[in-house]
This record gives sequence, C-alpha cells and structure tokens, in this order.
Amino acid sequence: MTNQAMATKHGTGGIDEHSLRVDLAAAFRLAAHFDWHESVGNHFSAAVSEDGQQFLLNPKGSHFSTICASELIRLHAEDDSVLEKEKAPDSSAWCVHGSLHRTLPHARVILHCHPPYGTALCALKNPALLPIDGNTARFYGRLAIDLDYGGISDQRQEGARLAKKMDGHIAMMMGNHGVSVVGDTVAEAFELLYFLERASKTMVLAYSTGQPLNTMSPELAEKTARGWDAYRFMATDHFAHLKAMLDRTDPTYRD
Repeated sequence: MTNQAMATKHGTGGIDEHSLRVDLAAAFRLAAHFDWHESVGNHFSAAVSEDGQQFLLNPKGSHFSTICASELIRLHAEDDSVLEKEKAPDSSAWCVHGSLHRTLPHARVILHCHPPYGTALCALKNPALLPIDGNTARFYGRLAIDLDYGGISDQRQEGARLAKKMDGHIAMMMGNHGVSVVGDTVAEAFELLYFLERASKTMVLAYSTGQPLNTMSPELAEKTARGWDAYRFMATDHFAHLKAMLDRTDPTYRD
C-alpha cells in the first residue's frame, strides 16, 4: 500500500478514516430509517485528526437516505475559504460543526438533527428532560439547554456560542430548533441520539396525560445516570446490529 493510500485509510494520527466514513454514512442512513431527517438539511460530522481540526461532513444538498462513505467531504476547521469552493459545505453546518470541532477536540463525533419528539420538546419553554425513567435520567446533569436561538446558525459567533454551551455535556436541547449529541465514536454518538429521542418521546407522552410527573430525587437521578456507564458496550453492539440491517437491505452506504 502506498503512503498516500495509507493516509487515506488512516487519516491523521492513525485514525482509520475509511471505517469512520462507513460508520458515519451508516448513521445518516439509519437516521433516515428512524425518520429523524429533514429534507436535505441537518448534519453529522466526525473528526479525522487527533486535534479535531479535520473532520468529515455530509455534502450540501445530499439526502440522509442516499449518503455514501465516499461522498463525505473532508474539511479543516480553520479553512474558511472552503465556503467559496465548488464543493462548499452548507453554511449553517460549517458554522456549527466547524466551531465545535475547532473548539472541542474531544467532541469526536457530532450529530445534529430535528427528530420529532426531541424537536417538539425543544418547542417548550422548558425543554429539559426530567428524570422520570431510566432513559430520561441517563442525561441528568449531562444535558445542555440552549434557549438563545438566533435563527439559522450561519454566523461564526453563533457557532462559538453553541460550542461554549455544549462544552462538558453529551447532548444539547436547542430551544426552538432541535438536538445535538457528541460522542467518542459514531456508535456512541448514535446511541446517545437514539436514547435522547426515546427519552424525549417519554417526556412528550407523559406531559400529554396532564397528570403530575413522578420525578426522581436528584440523588436517584444521578445514581441512574452513572449506572449507564456500565452499559456503554450497548452502543457498539446496537450499532453493529443496525449496520447489519442496512447490509441486508441496502449496503450502498459503504460505497
């Protein structure tokens, strides 16, 4: 294998870029499968360099259900000139994902979308996930709440603001907007997105009854959230099963 081919395969710092591309492409297809996508908007990204500055992003105008590994574009968070090039990313994606990767190198994978229940919850004055079951408690003390929506995020200062808000959290409820999650791997980030939407659905359904919520005590909520740490293996196993489903139905995401 040539040095150039090795660089393509492993990216910077020994990262296997090919596998990362395949996993990220699978995440797009699966988001479409679960009906979390919206037209040709919303964006997922993954860092391919140790410092997080270089990252993969879906190309502008592509639909989640058709994205393939090879068509993901590779960007550098400090290269604003990319917006003037032929394969320019969506400006809002560049604003948010570029800022997060630039500012938070530990945020290896960033998934942002507008899933139905999470977005419905973000339309409330208080979009918090109250700890009323195991899934909602999973995010206790680990969920950022942003209520300063300023319209479509296409200004660098808005990206910087969101990066500051996300720092130290695994997910963010973006008021009047949607949700974002960050993870070490695509599998981990996708699992967080999966459970964030499940938890949001539980909240919306519980609110819809009009009955008082049986909210856990802070001590029990934190204990439950910490208890999820022992089950991080679920992310890898679940994502492998979901990729196997894609392989049976339409493996073109790997192309």
